[in-house]
Amino acid sequence: MAAASLGRRSNTRLPPEVNRVLYVRNLPFNISSEEMYDIFGKYGAIRQIRLGNARDTRGTAYVVYEDIYDAKNAVDHLSGFNVANRYLIVLYYQPTKMSKKSDVKKKEDELTMLQEKYGIGSKTPGPNSD
Repeated sequence: MAAASLGRRSNTRLPPEVNRVLYVRNLPFNISSEEMYDIFGKYGAIRQIRLGNARDTRGTAYVVYEDIYDAKNAVDHLSGFNVANRYLIVLYYQPTKMSKKSDVKKKEDELTMLQEKYGIGSKTPGPNSD
């Protein structure tokens, strides 16, 4: 019975948000991909690292591990890790949360366009107003 509990993956249930893909924020803008592989490679085999290079994505990266347990280990150890006087924010990539932010902005823009098109102010009277 004790031997079965020694295996790190035997009957281990991971939270639903655990993912092989990590989203990293608060990176130094001048960090190289080699430095990223040095930092994140200590926790397991990496399939891919994508550094943000556009104006609005600088300081962010996606790190894809081969194994979900390696990704969990990296999140556990690298959240708050200091790199060039910046503390890393390491999260599991959650596409539903990422897309919701852009959807809200898109809907707000569409609403503004429709209001302008039909000459409607942003404040509409409620059902109880006279």
